[in-house]
Amino acid sequence: MEFNLKPGLVGEAKELVSEENTAIKYGSGGVAVYATPAMIGLMENAALRCVDPLLPEGWATVGTHLDVKHMAATPVGMTVTAKAELQEIDGRRLVFRVEAFDEREKVGEGSHERYIINLPKFLAKNEEKKLG
Repeated sequence: MEFNLKPGLVGEAKELVSEENTAIKYGSGGVAVYATPAMIGLMENAALRCVDPLLPEGWATVGTHLDVKHMAATPVGMTVTAKAELQEIDGRRLVFRVEAFDEREKVGEGSHERYIINLPKFLAKNEEKKLG
């Protein structure tokens, strides 16, 4: 199947840092700052927003690999914005450059891979997994 995706596509996602997405709440640290797992999720969401709306019905992407640095802490009350740019297309494997910023500075960067899946087939296979 041919997908209408091209390198250079950009997606963005934003999130207000609250008590619900701190390292304490995630259990990933003991400080009330934006959690690394939350930042990673936001980066994945930016990548998803970049390509999923352009896929035909019945197709979606799933995250398969992350290589990310969390470089600076963001306190409760600030907003984090993640940006993803599609860099490479290799069949159904997609490679993104991801970055995250708060109002002051870049707080994270790295690469993220997603894979294009046929959603009904993927869900059926996942259901089979439960049955053994």
